[in-house]
Amino acid sequence: MTARAFGKSAVNRRRGGFDLRSTTLFFVFLAVVVSVLGFAARMVAGTVERRPAWVAVLVVVGVASLVGLRRRWHVARAARRAAAALDAAAREAADELEALTIPPQRAGAEAGVRYDDLTPEEFEEAIGALCERDGCSAVDVVGGAGDLGADVVALTPDGRRIVIQCKHYGGSHRVGSQDLQRFGGTCFTVHEADVAVLVTTSDFTAPAAEYAESCGIVCVDRECLQAWTDGTGPRPWEAAPAGGWAAGRGKAGAGS
Repeated sequence: MTARAFGKSAVNRRRGGFDLRSTTLFFVFLAVVVSVLGFAARMVAGTVERRPAWVAVLVVVGVASLVGLRRRWHVARAARRAAAALDAAAREAADELEALTIPPQRAGAEAGVRYDDLTPEEFEEAIGALCERDGCSAVDVVGGAGDLGADVVALTPDGRRIVIQCKHYGGSHRVGSQDLQRFGGTCFTVHEADVAVLVTTSDFTAPAAEYAESCGIVCVDRECLQAWTDGTGPRPWEAAPAGGWAAGRGKAGAGS
């Protein structure tokens, strides 16, 4: 065996063998720890023998502190939960209040609505939406079979009862005098309208316009409807003739 090989063998034996220095240090440290713990235990035992009341007080104080910390933690958690619940309740109340103070708008109240693209039922809803937008109350869309000419019924801002019939016609289909006569026969006598309105997406024939004027029915043609929608023209109840329900009933009865 060469000297180099012998040196490597000696190093390997030192690395894998017993390390006296490390073992000695470990036992010295262990002895110090045991001594300290023993000294502390003797001190505690001596204190318990000499001052048992003090020890009891310290124990009670420690337990009370732990209990207090736990209670404060529970109280803080409960406070956080209560604050979250109050915040959620406040948000819900605010949403409900907003829903009550701001009436829901019907489809079609916007100025850019295209009436030609609507169905007759949607057109009635759109007219009801215009009435709501402009301050009418108790707006009711009642169009359908058996409505006797009343498609929309409402109260104007000044408290008058307005009855509206809606005619969703194409541009070539004008509202004739027969349409006006049928509406004139019910709007005042049956529905007791203070303001009777016939609104259409088309136009009125001359005889129809003459009959409407004679019995006090407000005619709203395509152009007037667009002006009402855009806010550039009068509202139908603002153009109603003087005399109200009594005058209109008398003229309609004479015309029919």
